[in-house]
Amino acid sequence: MRYPEGGGLTAERRAFRERIRLQAGERFAAGEKTAVIAKDLRVSVRSVERRRRAWREGGMEALRSVGPADSPTVTDAQFAVLEEELG
Repeated sequence: MRYPEGGGLTAERRAFRERIRLQAGERFAAGEKTAVIAKDLRVSVRSVERRRRAWREGGMEALRSVGPADSPTVTDAQFAVLEEELG
């Protein structure tokens, strides 16, 4: 299992990661290079590239946390279709 029972990151860890993303956003605005940002923030270059793309498309707001992921749920109608397909 990737995460401990209960799943996901703690609120503190999500806040920490958001601070890192926002720091990166400030540095994007300052024109700093991707490799320098990655090294200083101790994240991968690929992660910085992904965040830079999000920043370009949506600004600092795009770097903010959207909260914990919700568990996918199957509606009664979807379950009925699935049950019929499997039957």
